[in-house]
Amino acid sequence: MRGRAHARRGQRRVRPADRGFTLIEVLVALGIVAIALMAGSQASSALTRNAQRQSDVMLAQICAENELAKVRLARAMPAVGDSALVCTQAGNNFNVGVSTTATLNPDFRRVDVQVRDAQDAPVLRVSTVVGRY
Repeated sequence: MRGRAHARRGQRRVRPADRGFTLIEVLVALGIVAIALMAGSQASSALTRNAQRQSDVMLAQICAENELAKVRLARAMPAVGDSALVCTQAGNNFNVGVSTTATLNPDFRRVDVQVRDAQDAPVLRVSTVVGRY
């Protein structure tokens, strides 16, 4: 009995005011939360950029298909050479370059349409072959 009583007296009693988190524990938790929030922010930013890119590609597709439809509906073979124009879709301006080249068969021409955004970054490229009507 005597040994136990002595052991109890030697132990430090924990007061309610001594309980809680240390500064290191709080800083580690804060660092983990900051990393998680940064990862979430980057994921959200990537989703926003992807949605914008998808919208730009769809609008560029409309511009390219309009130019190819003009070539297909023309009664004459398209002339060999390059041309450029600006296509506006949904308030966005796209620079459209149309390049027509000859093929080995004189009855066909290759038509390439390159669509670029306002910063001149390529968005879409579409090619087709047009025959003599």
